[in-house]
Amino acid sequence: MTSETGTAFAHPSARAQTTTGAGALDRISVRDHMVEVEIGAFQAERGVTQRISFNIVVEVQPLSGPIDDDVDRILSYDRITEAIATELAVERLALLETLAERVAERILREPQAMRVFVRIEKLDRGPAALGVEIVRARDGAPADTSSAAKGPCPELVFLGNAAIASPHLTGWLDQLHAQGKPLVLCVGAADVAAPQVPHPLAQRRIDLLAIEQNAWVLAARDPRCVVVGSRTELDWAMKNGQTCVWAPSKIVLDSVDTPSGDARDAVALAAWFAATFKAAEMLVIGAKLPAQAAVPLRAACVDTVTL
Repeated sequence: MTSETGTAFAHPSARAQTTTGAGALDRISVRDHMVEVEIGAFQAERGVTQRISFNIVVEVQPLSGPIDDDVDRILSYDRITEAIATELAVERLALLETLAERVAERILREPQAMRVFVRIEKLDRGPAALGVEIVRARDGAPADTSSAAKGPCPELVFLGNAAIASPHLTGWLDQLHAQGKPLVLCVGAADVAAPQVPHPLAQRRIDLLAIEQNAWVLAARDPRCVVVGSRTELDWAMKNGQTCVWAPSKIVLDSVDTPSGDARDAVALAAWFAATFKAAEMLVIGAKLPAQAAVPLRAACVDTVTL
């Protein structure tokens, strides 16, 4: 086995040592950090957890002056494990590659971190460990995490079925656009009974798809409406002034903080979504207000002309 091949299959700390050039950096590492989590792109990986192992090496700038045995002057191991836990808590992910990128990015926000080696492996998908390894380096100055860029705070509007069919819909959208805020529309299922099955996960998907069908009905009512299903689509659409109609399946099924209520309670689902995306307000037209919400609520009846 060549030196290069051996290094490729060695622990990330060995790779870090062989790729160090002039101006050697110090290294700290976390080895065999195991977490049980739901992750994966295959249907068989949904609804179940599996063990994944993290091996991470961070190259840091050597300290200047005496250390004084002061933990506040060094990059603590806890910051590495916290980066893992934080990214796992954001949403359910399909790819180890995505998780590795996010963990590396978060670690490189630490002022001492200059380069990071991240290896993540699935341990329960067969007779071998299946994994990915990446190397990322800081490019330029450290990120300013104290003033991280904030995404837009949208106006979220839930439309009942009578509101979707209302002749006032175009006028409502005109008024909401005039406020100058990003606009996200949410709907429930149509007034047609969805199929019922005994399996709860299957039923949840059926109910979410019923909502998405109605989202397309709403989008067909006004050319400004664009159906979006992922966080990336939603962020881009809001930043570019599009009227978003939320198709909930992906975000709900990928969430690690899944709404506890029934997916058929679409107003409660919209309230959870409003809180998740830090909506400025949730306006409900033609439906009852949710029992609880973490954002300001406002109601309007379907006969309302001026919101």
